[in-house]
Amino acid sequence: MKIGLFDSGIGGLTVFNEIVKLLPQYDYRYFGDNARAPYGNRTQEEIYEFTRQGVAWLFKEGALIVILACNTASSQALRKLQQEWLPIEFPERKILGVIIPIVEEAAHSSKGSIGIIGTRATVASRAYIRELRKVRHDLQIIQVAIPEVVPLIERAASQDELKRVLEIPLLPLKDAHIDTLILGCTHYSLLYPLFKKMMGDEVSIPNINEIIAQKLASYLQKHPEIEKQLTKNGTQQFFTTGNPKQFSTLSKRFFGRKITAENVSLNYLELRNYRRSA
Repeated sequence: MKIGLFDSGIGGLTVFNEIVKLLPQYDYRYFGDNARAPYGNRTQEEIYEFTRQGVAWLFKEGALIVILACNTASSQALRKLQQEWLPIEFPERKILGVIIPIVEEAAHSSKGSIGIIGTRATVASRAYIRELRKVRHDLQIIQVAIPEVVPLIERAASQDELKRVLEIPLLPLKDAHIDTLILGCTHYSLLYPLFKKMMGDEVSIPNINEIIAQKLASYLQKHPEIEKQLTKNGTQQFFTTGNPKQFSTLSKRFFGRKITAENVSLNYLELRNYRRSA
């Protein structure tokens, strides 16, 4: 069985890249729902249903574990999928998110003041705040939504243009004198040097992709009953509901190399009834 990664689009490839570097031996399937991206401005109901469909497709294709390599999906859909859908439809499978691993690292390393940037949906969910409060009650937390950044990253906007867009949204974080900045969107990791330069050396910015990869390795080590079911041929396959050529072209910036993607046309009725016929 395989490890699946689901994202609303292509940003999750940054997470996948680090996972493959650390754990190259496993078989992976990456699924990006590019045709309906971005999720950041969608309703919670839409995000949940789109995520459920994508996860069901990955399970159908042989994934034992699915990682929601997307902050928006993790914040808006993960809890309901884990608590309500998974125990009934796929009790033997697992869905993991990206928020808790990042929260644990940031909360333990912060001196007391954390800033979070992300999509509108991620910020509106308050998922990061909720999870951070579970770890530490003394934290000062400030969130800022920066929805304009994702399309700029995907069209390879210049550093000057990105800096102009980021200057005003980052001001409240600077004024709050945060000591830690959480990049609450997988796209943002491509701008790590820019964020570091704009926020200054006194602000720590955790490497979210490395954290998630390390947490997955730890999870598999702690759950040998799951790990032993995973096939180890070192294969990687990529699927998208969008244009596979465009996906493949963008992949070099997000994954470190150009890949070949296949198009997927989701049969929603089939996915809804999949468990009963499996």
